[in-house]
Amino acid sequence: MAAEIVNPRSDSTTESAPGDAGEPLDPAFDPAFALHRGGKMAVQATVPVRDKDDLSLAYTPGVAKVCTAIAEQPELVHEYTWKSQVVAVVTDGTAVLGLGDIGPEASLPVMEGKAILFKQFGGVDAVPIALATKDTDEIIETVVRLAPSFGGVNLEDISAPRCFEIERRLQERLDIPVFHDDQHGTAIVTLAALRNAAKLTERPLGELRAVISGAGAAGVAIAKFLLEAGVGDVTVADRKGIVSQDREDLTPVKRELAELTNRAGLSGSLETALAGADVFIGVSGGTVPEKAVASMAKGAFVFAMANPNPEVHPDVAHKYAAVVATGRSDYPNQINNVLAFPGIFAGALQVRASRITEGMKIAAANALADVVGDELAADYVIPSPFDERVAPAVTAAVAAAARAEGVARR
Repeated sequence: MAAEIVNPRSDSTTESAPGDAGEPLDPAFDPAFALHRGGKMAVQATVPVRDKDDLSLAYTPGVAKVCTAIAEQPELVHEYTWKSQVVAVVTDGTAVLGLGDIGPEASLPVMEGKAILFKQFGGVDAVPIALATKDTDEIIETVVRLAPSFGGVNLEDISAPRCFEIERRLQERLDIPVFHDDQHGTAIVTLAALRNAAKLTERPLGELRAVISGAGAAGVAIAKFLLEAGVGDVTVADRKGIVSQDREDLTPVKRELAELTNRAGLSGSLETALAGADVFIGVSGGTVPEKAVASMAKGAFVFAMANPNPEVHPDVAHKYAAVVATGRSDYPNQINNVLAFPGIFAGALQVRASRITEGMKIAAANALADVVGDELAADYVIPSPFDERVAPAVTAAVAAAARAEGVARR
């Protein structure tokens, strides 16, 4: 149910829009505010409470029997509570969409949006949790203490490099899936699109040289994931140029990245890296000069994913590239995380996986690519988020991979 129906707007002409300081409401006021009014989600009961008999079963005294049984056999919590069906969407508000560090309160509309996408596309319940701290240890301790209520944790919009340590340490301490979507969701959808682009042009992944603009959460994860999937070489560039081992200004995360990537031994600028490259992946914003795009290999792939302004405008990219993708919904081949995370968590929760492994992520990417099937074309290397085949395919692939890798518990 839409938010404006749950909490309908007043028809009064004296109501103020945010920032209007008491001025009359403009009838053409942005509908985004109307939709968000009162929030985008609510908690709904799955059992009736119509009379005293229902009440005595849903609450006291009947609930005591279930509590006692779980105390004696903790695994029963999965059968008799919502634990195995719900994900915590956790943020500190430091890296929200394209807005940056806007704080926990301002992040809530995005976290609510994430939660309703979990439900809409994967049938998974999710609870937004915005934390009033940026301290790494405090975030970790808070999530650990909240974990008994949830079957999984989706870390969201936490700035790099803290996000890497937070995810790693939580994975070490918890026996439920912990998944930073800004890293791995983006990487999974990118790999799926790249697999199909390579298939369309009959090029093996192992012969491709990819260049990634951006060494934040998404850029680092994509680089590692593409190498894991067998891409021939990956070069990453940040604001100061190519992340290479001869640089002395690298953080520990970038130093590790330099050791894994850039097998060609390049140094210098992003433009230098693009010369002769087969793939451009943009997760940084900014603008790549057309001359640099023109220098790429014939039949290259350009995945310019910054929103709302891609690093390479599609009109420019199409002059030189065989396949073009963006992060925008108004162009073909949208690289959108919603293609991955609902099905990934649905599959992991289905089998009560203790974690999400590299094999599960590869399986998700392959399943997503396979949805395209015989419809594969230059303007269709990745399916739409509204394709009803997507979530079931990813869910099934992730559940099967979890069983194969020994992390499933049912």
